[in-house]
Amino acid sequence: MSGFDAVLLVAVLLLALIVLGAVLVGVRAVRGIAGAPRPEDPAFIAEKDRQEQSLAALRSAADEANSTVDAAKSAAAAARTEAAAARAEAKAARAEARRVLDGARAEADTILERVHKQAEADAEQLRTAARRSGEREAAVLATTTREQAAEVERRAARMDDRERLHSEEVERLAERDRQLSAASAALAARESTLVDRDRELAQAEDRRRRELERVAGITAEAARGELVEAIEAQAKREAALLVREIESEARNTGEERARHIVVDAIQRVASEQTAESVVSVLHLPGDEMKGRIIGREGRNIRAFESVTGVNLIIDDTPEAVLLSCFDPVRREVGRLTLEKLVLDGRIHPHRIEEVHDLARQEVVQLCQRAAEDALVEVGITEIHPELVSLLGRLRYRTSYGQNVLKHLVETAHIAGIMAAELRLDVPTIKRCAFLHDIGKALTHEVEGSHAIVGADVARKYGESEDVVHAIEAHHNEVPPQTIEAVLTQASDACSGGRPGARRESLEAYVRRLERIEEIAAGKLGVERVFAMQAGREVRVMVRPEDVDDISASVLARDVAKQIEEELTYPGQIRVTVVRESRVTEIAR
Repeated sequence: MSGFDAVLLVAVLLLALIVLGAVLVGVRAVRGIAGAPRPEDPAFIAEKDRQEQSLAALRSAADEANSTVDAAKSAAAAARTEAAAARAEAKAARAEARRVLDGARAEADTILERVHKQAEADAEQLRTAARRSGEREAAVLATTTREQAAEVERRAARMDDRERLHSEEVERLAERDRQLSAASAALAARESTLVDRDRELAQAEDRRRRELERVAGITAEAARGELVEAIEAQAKREAALLVREIESEARNTGEERARHIVVDAIQRVASEQTAESVVSVLHLPGDEMKGRIIGREGRNIRAFESVTGVNLIIDDTPEAVLLSCFDPVRREVGRLTLEKLVLDGRIHPHRIEEVHDLARQEVVQLCQRAAEDALVEVGITEIHPELVSLLGRLRYRTSYGQNVLKHLVETAHIAGIMAAELRLDVPTIKRCAFLHDIGKALTHEVEGSHAIVGADVARKYGESEDVVHAIEAHHNEVPPQTIEAVLTQASDACSGGRPGARRESLEAYVRRLERIEEIAAGKLGVERVFAMQAGREVRVMVRPEDVDDISASVLARDVAKQIEEELTYPGQIRVTVVRESRVTEIAR
């Protein structure tokens, strides 16, 4: 019996018990009603009606219970039927499983037999391959053995050659020993002859000395004394000349050594230079942007110039505007402001003020980062934050085309190299050289020389007296009193005076180009002259009927020599003489 059948049976029994109890209660109530007297009391009649109604309800409940029991019985019968069907299906499934298992076993036996056959075939193939591989290896070993035997034979032949050469060398050495023995005997004989000759020379020298004493009338001791005095006077004179020569050589060597130190310091330092200018150029995406920058009735350009303090020049230059200001930091802030406005596209007075505040903060951050990078490059760690801010402002300051902050880094490296060569305090001297132009950050705000201003600033922010003195003395406003001040002057001069550090003025540049063309144009046979590559190359066009090839080379040499004598210029100038020959014939 399954669990479901058991549950149904229990439910049926409970319902039967409930119905039986209800029937018993109803029978007892009926009996009580039948045996009791029948008075005409209304309460009795009402109680009787109530009991009859209860009996009727009990009868209906009994009928429902009977119907429920019948339904339960039918359900139990259906469940038993389903259980029997399930048992039949399980039996059929077990039979099917046995059949499938038998088929699987048979198929497994077939597969095993096939696998055994395949394994035997593979084993046979492996044995065949192994046999072939063994044969190949045996052939290789035989070949290797033959090669080794041939190598042994070659080595034996070389050994025989070496033994033969060794025997010949032994014979040569024996012959050389015999020659050396003969030469030694000859040298011994010659030595004995030389000893006899030296004895005879000594006797002849003694006779000559006695004869000289007799003729001179003085003894050898007196002659020796006079000779010593003469030699001593001559030695003193030669010593004085030698001392003077040594001093001159030491002076020349010292100057040459100093030049080598300076040149070595310059060669080790390389920095980019920017051209000094009070104008920045900003390229625009199109000429229509100029109208938006100007604004209605010029309100945008007036607002820009009022907020930034930078003059904005809008002319006929295609797709470009100029920003003019003597303060490089303010000019950079204005350039960044205009660049951000052009990229954004919204240009009006309120937006100009917002973007100007952002650009000013960005420039402050750029200056701070540039100062920190310069300090790291030089190797200075402890410095007042205000000095760092002032150094950052020098990022946009130039002097004769040379960036001041890069000039400070370059000067510090040169001073450090000099101090290392002279075995001085390298960190202190590098600090002096790095801070010597700090006053240039304030020269447009404070009156006075940048050396004095920088010294006051350095003293204010806790720099040592050696550093302060080096700053105030690097342009001789104060006479230099320390080695730090002298080396600061020297490194400053090296950085500012080396070739390419500072550019020449535009007027001098134009005059040099004009003079170069005048020199070449004044020669005989010259037709045209072109100064190219910023004056580093001159091309001279000559008339071929007046100047031949030899005269062209002479002309190039004369022009180059005259340029060397008359002009001063950085680097070198190449002179190229161009002589064109044309031959024309007409075919009729």
